[in-house]
Amino acid sequence: MKVIIMGCGRVGAQLASLLDAEGHDVIALDTDSYSFRRLPQEFKGTALVGNGLEEDTLKKAGIEDADAFVAVTEGDNRNVMAAQMAQKIFNVPKVLCRIYDPLRRDLYTILGLEALSPTTIFAELLKEKLES
Repeated sequence: MKVIIMGCGRVGAQLASLLDAEGHDVIALDTDSYSFRRLPQEFKGTALVGNGLEEDTLKKAGIEDADAFVAVTEGDNRNVMAAQMAQKIFNVPKVLCRIYDPLRRDLYTILGLEALSPTTIFAELLKEKLES
């Protein structure tokens, strides 16, 4: 599976590492090359500097034949915008995005994006731990 991951922070780098180790074709995309320090030395994928909100950058990353796109930058707006571009313009079959704000996540889900809120997920985990 060819996967483009926009945002190479802790989550993006960890996901890239996991998928790369399983043999997937992984492209890590970030506006800051310093972010790629989080990728392991054995990473065999591609680390690409660029803005994932620009069509030319996404094409350079190979979005036109990507199987999946994941937006995990620190900005909800950036993630939503890039996810919509991947889904609506480039017809990427699987698109996921991180949305910190649970209310906005619900809205974007209604609009057809597969959005995950780490705020909601972690709160639910903490609640389960408290109740166990």
